Amino acid sequence: MVEAGDIIIAKIQFPDTFEVKIRPALVLFKEFDNIVVAGVTSNTKMHGIPLTKKEGAVKNSVIKLNYIFTISSLLIKKKLFSLSESKRKIIYNELIKKLDFLNS
Repeated sequence: MVEAGDIIIAKIQFPDTFEVKIRPALVLFKEFDNIVVAGVTSNTKMHGIPLTKKEGAVKNSVIKLNYIFTISSLLIKKKLFSLSESKRKIIYNELIKKLDFLNS
């Protein structure tokens, strides 16, 4: 099973269409059969957290923290690799910045 910080391949439905594609994603957390993930793109011009081939990505990519959604664990095809502790901390800090408005 997957854990927070894992990069996975999963069936993802895009919000602007009913099309389902197999794409990479970062597992943020899981609860029961629901997996909350952030999208990953190989379009390195997009805004997000860089993910390099050196870290385990097939291509240099970007973790898109503005694209967070929930999928069923049944949609996960496979785990690719786990992020380092330092990369997980970067992601955590960026998520806290995005959610900080809830604290005011």
